[in-house]
Amino acid sequence: MLDLFPSREVLLSIGPLSVHWYGVMYAIAFLLGLFLLRRLLPYRSLLLSKQQIDKLFVWIVLGVVLGGRLGFVLFYGDASYLSEPLRILAAWEGGMSSHGGFIGVTIALLLFCRRNKVSLLSLTDVLVVPIALGLMLGRIGNLINGELFGTVTSVPWAMSFPHAEGLRHPTQIYATLKDLFIALVCFGHLRMTAKTEKPGGTTATFLLLYGLLRFCLEYFREQSYAGTELAGVILSRGQLLTLPILLLGVAVFLWSRRKA
Repeated sequence: MLDLFPSREVLLSIGPLSVHWYGVMYAIAFLLGLFLLRRLLPYRSLLLSKQQIDKLFVWIVLGVVLGGRLGFVLFYGDASYLSEPLRILAAWEGGMSSHGGFIGVTIALLLFCRRNKVSLLSLTDVLVVPIALGLMLGRIGNLINGELFGTVTSVPWAMSFPHAEGLRHPTQIYATLKDLFIALVCFGHLRMTAKTEKPGGTTATFLLLYGLLRFCLEYFREQSYAGTELAGVILSRGQLLTLPILLLGVAVFLWSRRKA
């Protein structure tokens, strides 16, 4: 039986099979990333064969999916995953972590670059543009699902969401605009530095912008987990996990300046 839009989260159901909006956004992000990757490689003078690009695509998909899922279980999961370890693989239940995805992709890129003798920072300079757009599509999926909404507010653009009382900050839209802005800035930086070929600068720009804007965005998001005190300041789970991204951005920036 074919059922179109059977629920807010599901686009299509065919018998027992359900196609979720979030999964559709992931698929679009991967295809868009593959399309852009081929066209952005020349900006860092990277010559990858079709076979290498296909392998890179597979490595990135595995890094995003496995890292995102394991990150969610480690950073946000509860004790039920210990008693039912097979649930860790049940990504269709929902639950992906962007920070876990970052870790998964980083490991995948390190392994790929080492095996294929490719400059890591040159490759990440190219990849951060489709990565930012992929994150943007993920936030659109969150908006459709009505999840990761903000705190109660009276701003004119406040929205109502299922299972949430009152009007809320549409933090999914804030995050969508954030990621689109990062993608545009990184693409501009990539183009401007194409001839100078200083690898790492675009990567540092992405990490610093994402870390700073994500940290600020957390102040508007409804928090489902207790905060953590660090140096006398209460930080949300998302802010705490974003600090290493900011520090990595500073390290990559200093390294790229040193190389230059």
